[in-house]
Amino acid sequence: MFESVGSLAAGPWIYAVVSLSVLLDVFLPVLPSGVLVITAGTAAAAGSGAASAATGRVPHGVPSLLALVLLAAAASVLGDLVAYRLAWRGGERLDRAIARSRRLTTAQERLGGALARGGGALVVLARFAPAGRSVVSFWAGAAHRRARDFLPWSALAGLSWAAYSVALGYFGARWLGATWLATGVSLAALFGAGAAAGFLMRRQPAS
Repeated sequence: MFESVGSLAAGPWIYAVVSLSVLLDVFLPVLPSGVLVITAGTAAAAGSGAASAATGRVPHGVPSLLALVLLAAAASVLGDLVAYRLAWRGGERLDRAIARSRRLTTAQERLGGALARGGGALVVLARFAPAGRSVVSFWAGAAHRRARDFLPWSALAGLSWAAYSVALGYFGARWLGATWLATGVSLAALFGAGAAAGFLMRRQPAS
């Protein structure tokens, strides 16, 4: 199992898959971008561990943890920016698009009020909440918030989420081995952070 998970890292395609998934899940929150980022981190740990044990060095095909974090964060910010600009011009079409997604509608109902009364730190929290990233990006654009007020927090949110997700996959594999148990524990930690973020946002006092 250790070697089979490590083989997922072979080739540069893993970067493209992770980046595209993170970029698009602002529009399609059902995409498993978090699962892919964790899997990439697990594959990096598995590939580097197996290779180091056999040859004493990490092969070229194993993904770089730093590259995974930076690419996932950059894709997150780019997706946020596209959603923000579309919402800025959207109007009724945006409302209809959100209404067609049960997940986005639920997230908007739960998080919209907190975002309206909160500050930039809530943008970071929302990145971990289910569909929170989508609600934040669309809401900031629809409310015509200035890009210079939104994008720095979006960048911090994307970097925090990417680093956390990659670390979960990497250290989960290091501590528990590249097994389904390690992947399950890492995913549980990611979903737990999302649940905690949503809870904290809803508890924000009105200002």
